[in-house]
Amino acid sequence: MPLLWQADLWQADLLSVARSSLYYEPRLTREAEIAIKHRLDEWYTQRPCLGTRKLVTLLAQEGINVGRHTIRRYRAEMGLFTLYSAPNLSKPSGPDHKIYPYLLSGLCIDRPNHVWGVDITYIRLRGGFLYLVAFLDWFSRLVVAWELSDTLEIPFVLSCAAASLKSAVPEIVNSDQGSHFTSEKFTSQFLTAGARVSMDGRGRYLDNIFTERLWRSVKQEEVYLAHYETPREARQGLSSYLKFYNEVRPHQSLGNLTPAVVHAKPHQLLRKQPLQKGDSPP
Repeated sequence: MPLLWQADLWQADLLSVARSSLYYEPRLTREAEIAIKHRLDEWYTQRPCLGTRKLVTLLAQEGINVGRHTIRRYRAEMGLFTLYSAPNLSKPSGPDHKIYPYLLSGLCIDRPNHVWGVDITYIRLRGGFLYLVAFLDWFSRLVVAWELSDTLEIPFVLSCAAASLKSAVPEIVNSDQGSHFTSEKFTSQFLTAGARVSMDGRGRYLDNIFTERLWRSVKQEEVYLAHYETPREARQGLSSYLKFYNEVRPHQSLGNLTPAVVHAKPHQLLRKQPLQKGDSPP
């Protein structure tokens, strides 16, 4: 038995305290946990390729001392995962979670509703957080539908999918291999409507770059400036911003047209060539 461990046991017996208490690490208060999660969200928005080791160092430089395991757990709860090129190692989590092939390799996206992307992101409140899911038309950058939830349970994703299909049916819907999007409840909505389902290789940032850029715009131009107090404020603020994003905000990559105009009148988009998957969105 190591001498230091023996000393710990002797001290515990001497003080009549449980030995397990010597190794107990107190949990952070809810306020501290939320503050760390908000900072992790900011770092993820700026540099989604940062891993837990670098985040430990960066947070420590800001006076926030937290371990890798805590960061990993918080990011899982937030739905944030380090983005990097890696082989497809994801496996279905059950019979109702089928992985579909990736259909966008070399695809020329040249019309509205050709390809939609879907993703979930973390939206901060002063005293908590919400989750935002959105469907984005890759040709026009139009946000087709979106929904907020205070949990990562699947109903808000299914509700958003149903709302999006009321406006149109995409030829292809593309997602990552998260459990929400591999669920038969999700994929069946699109397959029944006549769409094809495409799924990214796990951890490939460029596969969903359009939606990642949307999240960056939403957070930097709205969420980080608004400091929402309540879910109601968040819903009102995001509703206003996404309407502005679709109908007012000019996009340089769309010839300074708006997504709504390009989606409704694609012939107005003055481009030398159709949109390729690797093109940089606004």
